[in-house]
Amino acid sequence: MKKLFFIAMLLLPLLSMAQDTYITGNVFDNDQRTLALQGVSVRNLSTKAFVVTNKEGHYALPAKTGDLISFGLVGYKTDTIYLTNLFAKNVYLRVDVNTLNTVNVTTTKISPYLDTKDPEAVAAKRLDASKNRGGLRLNLGYGKWRKQQAKEQELSEAADINEEISKNFNKEVIQKLVNYREKDLDDYIGLYRPTIDQVKAETPFNYTYYIATTFHEWRKLPAEARKLPPLPKLKGQP
Repeated sequence: MKKLFFIAMLLLPLLSMAQDTYITGNVFDNDQRTLALQGVSVRNLSTKAFVVTNKEGHYALPAKTGDLISFGLVGYKTDTIYLTNLFAKNVYLRVDVNTLNTVNVTTTKISPYLDTKDPEAVAAKRLDASKNRGGLRLNLGYGKWRKQQAKEQELSEAADINEEISKNFNKEVIQKLVNYREKDLDDYIGLYRPTIDQVKAETPFNYTYYIATTFHEWRKLPAEARKLPPLPKLKGQP
């Protein structure tokens, strides 16, 4: 017991010095006082010592009386305290609210390309009562242009479908599929070539099934019915 007491007496000054060389405490949110802040940078501005708070907001920083200690965290205002003693200190940081300056809009600039009208455009009217002409006359304007565009689109679509038909319904494809190489195969192709309406009605069009079924149907026809009708003679020809 005497030895333990002697050792304790020797360590007491050291423990006292250790207590005097650290500042401890916790950091919280100022509005939610029970919310501990983790990751707060605690700096001793006098000695450059630096620590970060743990998930409980606790810190322990080497310091002495008279040092300046700062507490900083992104989104919060930095707080700085002057140590008059080394008692444990809890710090409450305030949220940093950035207020944007009010911007007054005094003028606006509108793009000159907005609401631009075609100089050659003519307003569409269904009917125009003309006193000078003594009746009603049609004025198509945009309506005529729209019809023309629709017609061009229809012709373009028809051309694409015809190209598709020629690619999938030709002698080479049919011979490979049905293994038939007689000369009258041209009659079958002329009689049973799919129409544009047929292809449009079934998307995608099953050319393999169509060839298989129509070729079998064609082969069952009488010999005369399997041939293409002769071309009509033009006037003036013998």
